[in-house]
Amino acid sequence: MNEQTWTHDFLEAMREQCDPPADDAVRSLFQQEKILAVNALMKQLVSHENVSVEMLAQPLRGYFEKSGRLPPWADMGLIRQGEELFGRYGPHILTALFCASLPSCYAAGKGVQVLHLTARLETDPYRRILETGQMIIDVMAPGGLVAGGKGVRSAQKVRLMHAAVRYLIHRSGKWNPAWGQPINQEDMAGTLLSFSTVVLRSLERMGCQLSKAERQAYYHAWRVVGYVLGVDERLLPERMEDGVHLEGLILQRQANATPEGQAMTQALLEMMEHVAPGNLFDGLPATLMRHLMGNALADLLAVPAADWTRLLVGPLKVLGWVSDEVVELHGPHAERLTGLFGRMLVEGLFWVNRGPERVPFRLPTALRESWQVRGWERARL
Repeated sequence: MNEQTWTHDFLEAMREQCDPPADDAVRSLFQQEKILAVNALMKQLVSHENVSVEMLAQPLRGYFEKSGRLPPWADMGLIRQGEELFGRYGPHILTALFCASLPSCYAAGKGVQVLHLTARLETDPYRRILETGQMIIDVMAPGGLVAGGKGVRSAQKVRLMHAAVRYLIHRSGKWNPAWGQPINQEDMAGTLLSFSTVVLRSLERMGCQLSKAERQAYYHAWRVVGYVLGVDERLLPERMEDGVHLEGLILQRQANATPEGQAMTQALLEMMEHVAPGNLFDGLPATLMRHLMGNALADLLAVPAADWTRLLVGPLKVLGWVSDEVVELHGPHAERLTGLFGRMLVEGLFWVNRGPERVPFRLPTALRESWQVRGWERARL
């Protein structure tokens, strides 16, 4: 589908479309075994790193067998190139996730209502961020998107959890039909693009050097992830440039200031300052949000004004970068600073207590070594 067919009417219709295969599997499970079944399902999904088909209730087995297939257009060569980019700029990409991708999702005035109703981020921000970061790592780590890879399994689990959330929200009676369906196709596409086009744009704003081929490869990998997540192929354009265009259309339609989006953003800022060790990066998350997203979106989310003085007397001083020149995030030190911040975030995630029934944060050895991450031993506890 090209940009001429992404009309307002088409995207509006996509707000009423969800994910029939996953929704049918979850609905069947509820109808057969009622509420105890979904409690068991959610517990199983969050407490096991690998989900085998044999562990699942009968209605879910067919879903897992079919939804794990990659699209016929998946190019493993491009996926490997995307993985290599992730290996090189992983800490920067996670910085972009926390400071641009997730906030841009919170700026979607209708889509953010799902997160608000589930109340996961505000009441337990560490767990929510950890699970999102874990999925990013699972799908982009080497081998994550091969048949049966951890990334494929992670995406299948997220897709199933989306279906369970949709079912429970409808049963709650608290959903406003004016928002469209919960976790609908337009919102899923917008979220997916926040993990690809928004990240790629953020990397450039951080000073990272990417070729056109590398950008397309990374975008392609996430296009494959979108397919596994159940995003309609009409919302998965082949070219990155078309993906950027679609992202802009969705943002133009959905960006709106809401109390829910602002509350989610504040929780995210507090989480980042808490997880990053010490006081070295205090104030930096808000500054990065404004730098990576732009002031217009940041204002919608009530992001505090950028405190540039902290960049001069805080991290840059500690790292020996202070000089007579004014240092800004688009200057020569931006890549190093944002990479260091991302690495500190990753290290902080190892210390997050997910609870006794949840698997710890995981980072493959190759990425630990490439990113020079410390503190990962905590993940073994």
